[in-house]
Amino acid sequence: MDKKTFSSTTIVNENNVASSPYMGSGDIDVFATPAMVALMENAAMLCVADELPEGFSTVGISINTTHEKATPLGDTVTATAELIAIDGRKLSFKITATDSKGKIGEGVHERFIIDKAKFMMKIK
Repeated sequence: MDKKTFSSTTIVNENNVASSPYMGSGDIDVFATPAMVALMENAAMLCVADELPEGFSTVGISINTTHEKATPLGDTVTATAELIAIDGRKLSFKITATDSKGKIGEGVHERFIIDKAKFMMKIK
């Protein structure tokens, strides 16, 4: 698997702000930290998805991130994941999030390659 990057983008709306009942992480209308983390995870997942064998996926196992600046309704947020290390089935990514004014968060995210059928059997 080559080192690569992938970006995922969303628009800040009433469903992904801190005050949203879906997020529940605050009481103001700015992009929620849980939404930023989910966007970062999505970028990392999609970064390697096309490199995996049929029936395999990745699951997040750790994330260490900052959320440094607020992003208002209507702005666009882009999360970028860069694959920086491969250790067996463990993948490490440098993750960043930006809005129209620049960087709003960054960190490191780890994912583990799994066989989807075996994984689902374990949780039943």
